[in-house]
Amino acid sequence: MAANEGHAGNEQALRDMVKGAVARAPVTDIHTHLYAPAFGPLLLWGIDEVITYHYLIAEFFRASDMPYDTFWALGKRAQADAIWKTLFLEQTPLSEACRGVITVLRKLGLDVASRDLDAYRAWFAAQETEAQVNRVFGTAGLQDVVMTNDPFDDAERPVWERAEGGDARFHAALRIDPLLNDWKHGHARLQGWGYQTDAGLSPRALAETRRFLEDWARRMNARYMAVSLPPDFAFPEDSPRAKLIAEAVLPVARERNIPFAMMIGVTRQVNPALRLAGDGVGTADVTAVERLCAAFPKNKFMLTMLARENQHACCVAARKFRNLLVFGCWWFLNDPILIEEITRMRLELIGPAVIPQHSDARVLEQVIYKWDHSREIIARVLADKYCDLSRAGWAVTEEEVTRDVADLFGGRFWRFLEYAP
Repeated sequence: MAANEGHAGNEQALRDMVKGAVARAPVTDIHTHLYAPAFGPLLLWGIDEVITYHYLIAEFFRASDMPYDTFWALGKRAQADAIWKTLFLEQTPLSEACRGVITVLRKLGLDVASRDLDAYRAWFAAQETEAQVNRVFGTAGLQDVVMTNDPFDDAERPVWERAEGGDARFHAALRIDPLLNDWKHGHARLQGWGYQTDAGLSPRALAETRRFLEDWARRMNARYMAVSLPPDFAFPEDSPRAKLIAEAVLPVARERNIPFAMMIGVTRQVNPALRLAGDGVGTADVTAVERLCAAFPKNKFMLTMLARENQHACCVAARKFRNLLVFGCWWFLNDPILIEEITRMRLELIGPAVIPQHSDARVLEQVIYKWDHSREIIARVLADKYCDLSRAGWAVTEEEVTRDVADLFGGRFWRFLEYAP
């Protein structure tokens, strides 16, 4: 009995060690939709933005009979009022997105028990943008974030042209969805900016597309190039997208030694009446990623997939290709039960050579809850794995735990950026 009690005590000490290391670890959030303060209104923050996040809008329409057009005709404040009343006062806020709002309020020191939306608004209204950024980074334990930067966005592009990126904690990722998923309109935009492209993807058009990508990757100092892809994404295939990837995107990425990040599985606008909240999910074919990794071994790839059904194949692919880095629990996978399952699967199949989470935050304060909730889950899964090792006879040291945690929360990402296949 004494031996068993001693073993249990050692395991508890190990769990406490892991929990502490995870709680202290500074995070590099490798995929967000946040912006540095220099981008002005593109940086969304404040309680009304938190409450009108598209996750909550979708939930609101499930619980309300308000017509879509009536809701969209409301101003932001009135939309937030409707969502708060419906999801937080008239029913219990059990969903992860609703709990996230509560976590944000609590972690910022506001009185959750009051349920007083006007009081929360008054507090946020008294904050200054840059001070709020610092407060949120400190509360969430963030060290750096990677933005999503789209040169096709008419509101964002001028900021880059004026070279006003600003805050060094905010890193750029060059987002190229309009180029790869809608070449017909994308190449017309390039023409308007002086690049000699054409619909038929002639050799000159491909060269000019490479020039465009090089220009913007350099201007932004992009950490990677990224695209969101549908479930039917295939490679190779006879399509503008496949040709652009092979003959424009990957040559530039290889020359600059930056990864090409693929986010695969979103089905756009399954319910257009929901607008930004109207996208769905589909199961994709991971062999497209495997073919890319095999055909372009001198390129680096990053991968996250939206369907739960794809997660095992993602891990297997990562076992086979060292130029592939799997990251995060994206969008509909950002639920505790799925984060735990996926994190456990990844550690058991490929060890710590992953990035277990990213926030995908569109509103500044969301990083607070997404990292608070994820840290708890990641710590629990890691502790289980270290205890398994301990039972097998491996003496786990605090130095090793600290090293592994630092790797998972950002170190692995920065080393992958430096790695030259």
